Order: sequence, then C-alpha cells, then structure tokens
Amino acid sequence: MSGPRADSFFLGNSSGVNFSIIVSPIDEETGKLQLANCSGSKRAGDWNLNITPGMNTSKVTISLTRNLQLCLPNATDCCATPLCLVETLQVLACRDSVMLAHLLIQAEIYANSSFTGNVSENATIIPNQVFQPLGSCPCDLTAGACDVRCCCDLECTPDLKQLFNESCFTGVFGGDVNPPFDQLCSSQSMEYTPDWFPFLCVQSSLNNTPFLGYFYRGSISTHRLPPFKIPLQTSPGKLFTGYRQGDPIMTEENEYFTIPQQSMAGQCVGNAPVAYLQNFDVKCLTSLASYKEGLPHDVRINSGTGDFIQQNVIYRTITDMGKFITESESLHTAEVLCQNVTFAEHYTFIWKEKNIERINVTVFLGSLCDGEILTQRFTVKFLSLESTNAAELFGNPGYQVGKPVKTANLNASDTFGSLNIWQPAGRGLCTSATYTPVLFGLDSLSGCILEVDINEDCSLLRGDVTEKLNSLIQATHVGKRDNASYSDLNDWVEIIRLDPFNSDTNVSSGNIKGICPDIPANLNIRIIFADVGAVQGIPQQEILAVHISYSTVIWQFQCGLICENSISFLPVTASVQFVKVPAQPPIPMTRFQINYTEFDCNRNDVCWPQLFYPLTRFYTGEPYSQCLAKGLSLAFLILLAAIMSNPWFSKLWNSSLV
Repeated sequence: MSGPRADSFFLGNSSGVNFSIIVSPIDEETGKLQLANCSGSKRAGDWNLNITPGMNTSKVTISLTRNLQLCLPNATDCCATPLCLVETLQVLACRDSVMLAHLLIQAEIYANSSFTGNVSENATIIPNQVFQPLGSCPCDLTAGACDVRCCCDLECTPDLKQLFNESCFTGVFGGDVNPPFDQLCSSQSMEYTPDWFPFLCVQSSLNNTPFLGYFYRGSISTHRLPPFKIPLQTSPGKLFTGYRQGDPIMTEENEYFTIPQQSMAGQCVGNAPVAYLQNFDVKCLTSLASYKEGLPHDVRINSGTGDFIQQNVIYRTITDMGKFITESESLHTAEVLCQNVTFAEHYTFIWKEKNIERINVTVFLGSLCDGEILTQRFTVKFLSLESTNAAELFGNPGYQVGKPVKTANLNASDTFGSLNIWQPAGRGLCTSATYTPVLFGLDSLSGCILEVDINEDCSLLRGDVTEKLNSLIQATHVGKRDNASYSDLNDWVEIIRLDPFNSDTNVSSGNIKGICPDIPANLNIRIIFADVGAVQGIPQQEILAVHISYSTVIWQFQCGLICENSISFLPVTASVQFVKVPAQPPIPMTRFQINYTEFDCNRNDVCWPQLFYPLTRFYTGEPYSQCLAKGLSLAFLILLAAIMSNPWFSKLWNSSLV
C-alpha cells in the first residue's frame, strides 16, 4: 500500500460480522505476527476502517487521516522525512469472537512533493511554428555548454568556434532552418537546370518554406460556430431542396433537431441529431440530480422545402411507474424531494419523398423522487404518407442499418412474428428482463441471470433455459427485404433451427448434486445478407438466410466463503451476428490483370489506366465543360513544348531573326 486509501472486498453475508483494524501487529523483537483478537475497533491510530455492505459482497475501505505534507520550519502535523509512514496493518472480520477472515497490509507512504515556493510570472513565449521554426539551432543539445561542431550555439565563444569552424554541421540540423528549396527561382543548387525551369519555378519568400513543416506539430484550430449549428446559406431562395436518407433534420433556427440517443460506448448523448428515415428506440438511465430537460416541443422543424412545421404534442400521465423507476439502495427520509419529469417521448415523422409532412409527439410525464433511478425511453419512427394501417412502404426496398429485422409467423393465422434479444433491467434477472428487437446490421450480445437452486433437476433446468431462449424467437420466417409482403412467400426466408437436443446427441443426466452438464445457455443467431443492387447510388441489402444454434455449458453451483445460500446464478446469453457475403461469385481476373499487376489500379498507388479520368463523364469534381477546357489547354501546352524542343524549331527561329 503506497497511498492514503486502499479498498478490498469481503465475500459472503456480512450481517452480524464485526470488522476491526489493528496497527503494528508484528512484534518488533521477534519479528513474528502477534496473535490477533476480535476486540478491536474501526479506528486505530491515524487509520479509519469503513464498511459498505452489499448483497453478497461488502466493500472494505482503509483510509489515512493524517497530513502528508513535508514539514516547514516550526510546523507540526506533517512529515519530517520524505518516507512519511511505514506501518503494518491487519483487518479482521469476526462473528461471535470467531475470526472469519483477516487481511495483512504493509503501508509505505511518502510525503507529498508539491512545490510551495514562489513561481515566476515570466512565461516562455513560444513563436508561431507555422511562420517561425520552434528550434532555431537544432544541434544545440546541451544547456550551458558549447556543443562541438554546432556553430549556431550561442554558448560557443569565438575561440571555441575556431577549433571546428570548418567542420560545422550543415543543413537544418546545423541551424539553416530556412534553406532555399530547389523549386525557388533564385535557387541555383540544382546541378542540372532544365530549359523550362524559369517557366515553372516558384517566386516566394523564405518565410513560406516547406522546411517549416519539420518542426510544425500544431493542433487543429477550433470551430468558432456553436455546436450542432451550420452556417447560413447566402444564396437566395429556399434553404433546402429536400432531405436524403441520413441527413440531419434542421430546426427553424438552422440548428440540428436533437433527441437523446445512445453512443457507440453505450452511454446516452443528450444532444444527438435525428437523421432522416432512421428509426431508433433507446433507453437512458438518469436520476433526479442528473436530470436535464431536452429540446422544447414548440421548436418548429424544417420540412425540407424551406417551410416550417409545428409539432403536434400530446401529453399523458404515467400510470404504471414500475416499468420506468428502480428504487435505489439508499433509505428515504421523511421528506423526499420529487419533481414532475419526462418519462418517455415517442416521435412519429410522416414523410413523403424528400420532405416531412407532419410530426406527432406523445410525451409521458410522471413524478421522480430523490434516490430513484429513472429509465427514460425515446423512440423515433418514420411513416410514409402513402402507407396504410401504419405499414411502412419505404422507397428503399432494402434493409437500412439500425432498423428492426422484419419477421413473420407464416404457420399461424396471426402472421405477426418477433425476433428479439434481452434488455436487462434492475439486478439483471431473467424474470425482470424486457425484450428489444434485433436491429439490422448491428452485431449485439445480451443476456440475463437465471436463479438456480442447488437441488435443481438437470432435465427441468435444460427445459427451462430452452424455453426462455425460444421465447426470443417467435417467428418462422424473416423478410428478405424491409418491404416484404405477407401475401408473397418468395419475399421471406425460413429460419433454420438447430435444436439443442436431438436423437444424435447424448445428454448426460447429471446425477451429481450441484452440477448439470449440457445446459443450452447460449443462443447464437447468424443472419447472412448481401448487396443485391443499388437505387440512386444507395446499396440495397437483402437477407439471404437465418441460422439459429445453441451452445451448451456445464453449470456448477457457486458459493462464497460460507455456503449459506442454496441459490446460485446461471448467465444466459443471446448473440446476433450479421455475415455479409457476395450476392454473386466475384468476376474472375483476366490474364492481363494476373500478369501485368503494375497496371492494376487496386494494387498500385499510381493508376495509369485512369490517367485521363478527369476528362471522362465519371469525374464529378468539377463541371464537365471546365474539365474539358483545362484538358485542351494542357494538351496545347504539351504540344507547344514538344514543338519548341525540336532542333528544327530553333533553326527556324534563328533564321527568322536574321
């Protein structure tokens, strides 16, 4: 232990357990550990012992209360030497004068070495590295002494420089940080200067030199505009010509329309822009202390044509708060602070082509008190104006990344199906876990914890686990595309199931108490998809097959130091993996591509077959008329240079001057 605080954990039930701390339990004469007893307290010398009880684990914290600053003249309560404290501690856990566990700690703590003297206010001014080199003399490596052969070292006297005046370092390392570069018109360093050099040389001062890049390690300049705000367009007319899929939705103030969403790290981001035609359903945990109001609902949205539409908001009150609020472990006092907050917000965007026609918002309100954990829910759903019975008919027939996978139960009268994974809440038990749909293109792993008794029958346990895993898959078919029709069987692919137990599998009965082999605790969902085309340059992705399999584990009863509980835990997981395959076999390489690899644009940085790519119709960086004009001008200059380099042209030119 080298710091003023250390943490450890006591495994097991801590009810009735007395914790104590003892300082210097080692006998200084014999060097042996003294016999410990359970009569100590939670404070010994400068040490405090703090216990944070839990369900099956208790946190033990040892903290030092004395000052660790070095002593100043005529000062007390401080450290006289840098090695401030060397002590041996022992933490005991006893129940009814019987020692259950002990922890031996050797503490060697040094004093804080923070500077407390006077600090000069004269700061070193570092020049702008873009215009002036940071190191004007790179060979000056030793402070306060002359570096041999470093003629730019200011610490070298003229007498010392005479010793190595003819052997000074040259170039940038020797202090010539702004040498004339070869492309400069005034430079004569090139041994061979071509005839066209005066025509293509650079007229520039030495302040604008590529050698400054040797020392430039500047950072990117910060944007002056506020976050989530774009500059106004200066062109007359309407601001927008319509949204495209993935474009951020804008407000009347020309800012992003934001709703809390989950980041890649799993945390909720409050000011996340809403993307056009991208649905999401997120849940965020918050408390009364960290609660923040989102964007007001009176903000008008840009429809995509420059017009602004108002949100149609309906407010409702939450009746069943148990689905949203989790009680914390802290005890409530007699007077608890409560506040009316937003529990859920459901946004429905009615769209047509590239524009937003209407926005319907349903806000659920409820009371949140201090000490409670709220699970807020935010959903965004885009519905086409031409859809009937809330059935989405997107112009994009393929799947969109982040949208739920469309499922069906074609073997039943009710064709509605679902393909879900778990979304645990509270303690993470399977009994309280909810479902969330599988989203296309997003690999995921979820699970919950199943409570198992030590006397559990293995056959019943296998059946219970299999039933819980099968509850996630209430479908027989998966739609190939997002607009799959329930009346057309060709729009669906059948789910291939590999049952956990069949006639070819030998399942052990598991007669040993507390051990059950071959428990199908892992559900594996593999979805195979491919790009089958493109609409307006957007790839269309289609599901080709869905495979369901199980992985078995050996469950064994686990207990802590003292096996008092007869309940153990079995983690049950469900994983989703999306595998992309070519929709068609790749085109075989030609003999030319195999033999002449230097002309393959996919293998080389220089692509000679695309030398005239800017002159083709495929180049969209500039208007075609400008590319054609620049290409003809370049061809004329090359032709003129070829004519002027011929010997007969010089003879003709000389004869015309005579």
